[in-house]
Amino acid sequence: MTLLVYFVFFMFLTGHSSANYCLCRDGVGDQLHQKAIDYACGAGADCAPILKNGPCFQPNTVKDYCNYVVNNYFQRKGQVQGSCDFSGATTPSVTAPPTMLEQAPLHQIHHLPL
Repeated sequence: MTLLVYFVFFMFLTGHSSANYCLCRDGVGDQLHQKAIDYACGAGADCAPILKNGPCFQPNTVKDYCNYVVNNYFQRKGQVQGSCDFSGATTPSVTAPPTMLEQAPLHQIHHLPL
């Protein structure tokens, strides 16, 4: 019985988020967005697409880079709760911003829930 209680508690802690995307908040400033980018890139997000000549280099704004990188991190972590927590810079969302659909490489578009 104790094992069952621990299992249920563990599943509660590692449950999936109801959000499909992790996005950077408006109004928090480029400095906080840059910190989120730095953390996500150092913790497993694929940041190559936002580099110069990468498919997600444009639009060239810190917030757009932040949206791409934190969402990439969120997806790589399996959309689990807590993987969209970047010290107040981000928020879980059920919809993607329009620029994210434009940025997605063609082979990834079928993975984006609409």
